[in-house]
Amino acid sequence: MSQPQQNTSLERLTYNDKVVRQFLWATLLWGFVGMLVGVIIAAELANWRVNLGIPYITFGRLRPLHTNGVIFGFACNAFFTSAYYSTQRLVKARLFSDALSQIHFWGWQAIIVSAAVTFPQGLTFGKEYGELEWPIKIAITVIWVVFAVNFFGTLIRRREKHIYVSIWFYSASIITVAALHIVESFFVPVSFFKSYSLFSGPQDALVQWWYGHNAVAFVLTTPFLGMMYYFIPKAINRPVYSYRLSIVHFWSLIFVYIWAGPHHLHYTALPLWAQSLGMVFSVVLWMPSWGGMINGLLTLRGSWDRVRQDPVLKFLVAAVTFYGMATFEGPLMAIKSVNAISHYTDWTIGHVHSGTLGWVGFMSFGAMYWLVPRLYKVKLHSEKWATTHFWLGTVGIVFYIVSMWIAGITQALMLQAVTPAGKLLYPDFVETVAAIEPYYYMRLIGGLLYFSGVILGIVNFWKTMKSAPAPQDETVLVPARFKPSRLTDDLEEATRATDSASMVDKLHHILESKPIVLAVLSLLAIGVGSLVELLPTMFIRDNVPLIASVKPYTPLELEGRDLYIREGCYLCHSQMIRPFKDEYLRYGPPSRPGESVYDHPFQWGSKRTGPDLARVGGKYPDLWHYRHMRNPRDISTKSIMPVFSWLLENKLDTHLTAAKLQAQRTLGVPYSKEDVDSANVRRDRQAAVIAATLKEQGNVPESVKDKEIVALIAYLQRLGTDTKVVAP
Repeated sequence: MSQPQQNTSLERLTYNDKVVRQFLWATLLWGFVGMLVGVIIAAELANWRVNLGIPYITFGRLRPLHTNGVIFGFACNAFFTSAYYSTQRLVKARLFSDALSQIHFWGWQAIIVSAAVTFPQGLTFGKEYGELEWPIKIAITVIWVVFAVNFFGTLIRRREKHIYVSIWFYSASIITVAALHIVESFFVPVSFFKSYSLFSGPQDALVQWWYGHNAVAFVLTTPFLGMMYYFIPKAINRPVYSYRLSIVHFWSLIFVYIWAGPHHLHYTALPLWAQSLGMVFSVVLWMPSWGGMINGLLTLRGSWDRVRQDPVLKFLVAAVTFYGMATFEGPLMAIKSVNAISHYTDWTIGHVHSGTLGWVGFMSFGAMYWLVPRLYKVKLHSEKWATTHFWLGTVGIVFYIVSMWIAGITQALMLQAVTPAGKLLYPDFVETVAAIEPYYYMRLIGGLLYFSGVILGIVNFWKTMKSAPAPQDETVLVPARFKPSRLTDDLEEATRATDSASMVDKLHHILESKPIVLAVLSLLAIGVGSLVELLPTMFIRDNVPLIASVKPYTPLELEGRDLYIREGCYLCHSQMIRPFKDEYLRYGPPSRPGESVYDHPFQWGSKRTGPDLARVGGKYPDLWHYRHMRNPRDISTKSIMPVFSWLLENKLDTHLTAAKLQAQRTLGVPYSKEDVDSANVRRDRQAAVIAATLKEQGNVPESVKDKEIVALIAYLQRLGTDTKVVAP
């Protein structure tokens, strides 16, 4: 059957570039804020005095602000900028709705502002990359739906029949991020800014790293691959190297990536089948990742003289190179024998930042250096400044990742070292921290170099915009909208075609004319791995054998646990002992799945800047914890932990204690109605006992029973005691 007659007349169309410029400004603003906070927390780790003893600016409270500011502020705004600019031009259609565009822009910025307000106050959900509390999570869902409607509505109104590879990646990103965010955000609310994760222990850990790893995949990787496929051909003025490699890259990447999350949980209490599954797919992921890198770099073949001269190409080429490095290192670190060294150390931090600073950062700045002169119809203020920005950033990244590689491997080897007699060579954890402290300063230097380049770039953009006339949206002549053909007609046409293209190419060419079908197939591709990973662990309770001696937290211990999360202690301490000789000697027998079945959210941790706390209960007297929070140097002179003296002064907020137990009961924690009703009485009784002990051990005033420190001590003294195991 022949194709329907197409209308070849041209129409005048004005793109919506106003929202593109708005998102570009937001990208620069949140890039500055997020990276400034990153420099501050790097300084706080290098020297604990930078914390200043002020609760709102400690590492534990600022670190989520840094990660969320960079991921959702800088990276997402860069994605929105590029997607709205390139999609309009690739499909020859104005954005679906100007109103939705503005709702998207202002709604998203309000979400980032809410993060900047809530995190320093310690209002956090307590799950990495998902720390925002439930009202803000709901707002994210609403604004993401607005974005999706605007994006797919634009595709439906397109004037180009076939959609380009960049749009495949944008589409898959939008669909997958929605699925990730919804599942990870399941919660039971306690109050307007307090909630508990629906999942606990092993289930929560698996859901978290299914979400966390794939947030990296579908927020920090696939959108930026879409940008790569658009901006590199535009900057070099030639088509992408291989259309067929683009197809293989896209489908293999989105199918394989979603399975890899469990490699974050090697040697933990997660079932072995899940760990092995994550490792296998992580290693396989190397191939599609490098397929994309090769496609990007070979698009530049024969143009290296231009790369040396053009700062835009410098940023783009370096970005793709860092992408290749990060996607080689990631599968390497997913191999269990390597992971035994890399996990819980700064090696992982170096790996993450080679991807975020090198791949995401450089791709974003390369795109902006290309976009700004075109959006403002004026020449870039200074190409020399842009080149200087590039070199400052490159040297900064090298300082950063090399220092973290050395620090991570050094600490891992020191922690694992044993004497010929089978004793720990470095029994005190803080000895390993002292050994790597110089590399924290080296990291700070790298961060300052990168940040100084960002500042120079922002000034360059500002001067460029300032010199431009009032910006005007681009107007072009485009074909009239076509009448979409039926899928059956397209398939019939493909089977009758006699050209040399393979059937796969023909079928995919058809799929490119059906963007909604492509989006649904993308959802199915990521859905297979998600269901295989999550269903057995999430919904079959018997997969986690219960331990009879493990009981729910007392009301005071639960309040202390919430304080532990508020202060970000989980960002530096783990509660997961792995089956290694050195960890047995240092902490006790390996953790079992049943030990954390009442932890909403789980507290297995992802980094050890301090020792593991899974068995810390009863190891030290109450006064030790009191003094440790007042000033860690009173306990260990080499400690880099900030002071938490406000815990000794702040009165414990107790008005939600009963509501917290009721919420936990809703989640399946075996609290009785009597437990809930008597929560306040039992809380106060336990606080009085701890206060009396502190008075006896160190003449601490009895009025301490109303302070936050007592609740935190109650929680810490509980850890590991249920299983009747204490560290050697």
